[in-house]
Amino acid sequence: MHGDLKILTGTSNPALAKAICDHLGCQLTPALCETFSDGEIRIEIGDNVRGDDVFVVQATCSPVNYNLMQLCLMLDALKRASAGRVTAVVPYYGYARQDRKVSPRAPISAKLVADFLTTAGTDRVVTVDLHAGQIQGFFNVPVDNLYAQPVILEYLRPYAGDIVIVSPDAGGVERARSFAKKLNAGLAIIDKRRDRPNQASAMHVIGDVRDKIAIVVDDMIDTAGTMCAAGEVLLKNGAKEVMACATHPVLSGPAIERLCNSTFSQVIVTDTVPLGDKLAACGKLKVLSVAGLLAKAIHNIHTESSVSVLFV
Repeated sequence: MHGDLKILTGTSNPALAKAICDHLGCQLTPALCETFSDGEIRIEIGDNVRGDDVFVVQATCSPVNYNLMQLCLMLDALKRASAGRVTAVVPYYGYARQDRKVSPRAPISAKLVADFLTTAGTDRVVTVDLHAGQIQGFFNVPVDNLYAQPVILEYLRPYAGDIVIVSPDAGGVERARSFAKKLNAGLAIIDKRRDRPNQASAMHVIGDVRDKIAIVVDDMIDTAGTMCAAGEVLLKNGAKEVMACATHPVLSGPAIERLCNSTFSQVIVTDTVPLGDKLAACGKLKVLSVAGLLAKAIHNIHTESSVSVLFV
């Protein structure tokens, strides 16, 4: 058994860290996170952590490089402060989309970030809905890849019987199939292809969506281009309503404008990435919290209980 449970947070998502503490019935351990005038990050842990079981909650969302560096410095500070065990709780794992060489002379960024965190001093990593499950293998420490699916399923259950789950591309079929199975719903896939270079993509729906509520399921919404195009093609194919659903609301660039003007009646996301002003800017956004899920994982790790009970 490790020492006392301590929860720390950087500046990426303090609201989520506070919500996790509320579930666990504890207080955040203070940590100074400042920036020098030249942009360097200054970190100082504000309490004794010697021998303690410490969890650092920090999503590597925008600004990605700043939040990643802040996390690494916090891990290093804790290691040098003789913490008993340090766990990086990274609700959104940045650089996860670059998980293999898709072109010559390209980096495998997800592996490099894994090396950063391990070298910085983490003994374990807890994350939510990795873009690719195999990223767990990039670490030489235990990785708990939790799924936000139970949180989202609870919200979607009232719609059961009238819905079809849609994967926006071939790569997301496994995720969509899992949702469809648990909701006893139909499954559809959007096939996107370019017949010639520089020609607009043609999108075809594989499966029946007519007179159904079509729910497009993905792991993240970034610029929302693919997601919004999927919504339009589903309506053209006879869906009576379309909804979007994703764990990580990255929402960069024109995403908010696109979602506001989209055919979606609702865009369901979680709080792995803080939305700030974006939430007020788009009335279609519905945010569900993963704080309870992460709190259970932290509690089970701290008490040496099984974490696999949280997997679905």
